[in-house]
Amino acid sequence: MTGALKLYNYFRSSASFRVRIALELKGLGYDYVPVHLLKNEQTAPAYAALTPSLLVPTLIEGDSVLTQSLAIIEYLEETHPEPPLLPADALGRARVRSLALDIACEIHPLNNLRVLRYLVHELKLSEDDKNRWYRHWVEEGLAAFEKRLTGDTATGRFCHGDTPTLADITLVPQIFNAKRLDCRLDDKPRTMAVFEACMAHDAFKRAEPSACPDAA
Repeated sequence: MTGALKLYNYFRSSASFRVRIALELKGLGYDYVPVHLLKNEQTAPAYAALTPSLLVPTLIEGDSVLTQSLAIIEYLEETHPEPPLLPADALGRARVRSLALDIACEIHPLNNLRVLRYLVHELKLSEDDKNRWYRHWVEEGLAAFEKRLTGDTATGRFCHGDTPTLADITLVPQIFNAKRLDCRLDDKPRTMAVFEACMAHDAFKRAEPSACPDAA
């Protein structure tokens, strides 16, 4: 999809996946620029000049450079408010942001690529031990997420009500990775029901990793 926006991302990156979902939900065209993390393309001088953190995604609009997936999505929400990705009421917005942060701050940072590489290359963990680390933090974090969904009447077909929000945008990529690493998910029925509702939505399908031009 092409447009005035340019998104530097990696097809398997959870954070990149979040932004792709938001762009698709809002019907915004963008130029897809792949940055292959396993090939260390994020360290290329041209990309490092855009974002010293050497992370994806990076969104370019005109002369503006935006990083950090949730900040990018909040920017899209403010500049393109329809359809809304946050509830109209303050308590609802706080709940959705809190659910999103449960994943983006409490689960994902412990398991992103640079952490896993450090565990293997610097701390000399075996592949099995690295995967045990991954599964432990994902399963523990999603167990807490499941309790939040089941214990709140604000949960509907999606994490909050019956339309997708920032919480769903953050959840879906985490479930994709959990499935890929064989995390236990059968004990999280409410979370998985939300995931299935999301994946029945065309915007989520268009954004998924297998639909990306750099998918391998």
